[in-house]
Amino acid sequence: QVQLVESGGGLVQAGGSLTLSCAASGRTFSNYAVGWFRQAPGKEREFVAAISWNGGGTRYADSVKGRFTISRDNARNTVRLQMNKLKPEDTAVYYCAQGRTSYTSQANGQYNYWGQGTQVTVSS
Repeated sequence: QVQLVESGGGLVQAGGSLTLSCAASGRTFSNYAVGWFRQAPGKEREFVAAISWNGGGTRYADSVKGRFTISRDNARNTVRLQMNKLKPEDTAVYYCAQGRTSYTSQANGQYNYWGQGTQVTVSS
C-alpha cells in the first residue's frame, strides 16, 4: 500500500511562486513514475506534470511548460513541483499520484495511488 501526502499549497499573488511537495510511504515508490494533476472548481481533473522513476524523463502540460518544474528525491521518497510565474488560472487543488509504470503518462488511468490534494490559490 502507498500513501501520498501533498503539502506546500497556499495563497499567492499572480507572478509569485510556490513549491508543492509529495511525500510517499511505501518501499516501491522509487520504481514508479509520479504525476501532478489539478482540479479547478467545476472542471475536470487535468494533467500538470510527471516524472519517470529515476527522474530521467519529465513531461509537462503545455499550460505550465516553462513555468513549472518537477523533480524527485528517491532517497527521501519525495517529489516536488516548483511553480513560478503563477497565474490566476493555476488556481486549483493539486494532487500527486503514483504511476502504474516507471514511465510518464498524462492519463489519469495510468496512476493508481492518489493523495488528498493541496489547495493553490493565485490572486490577480
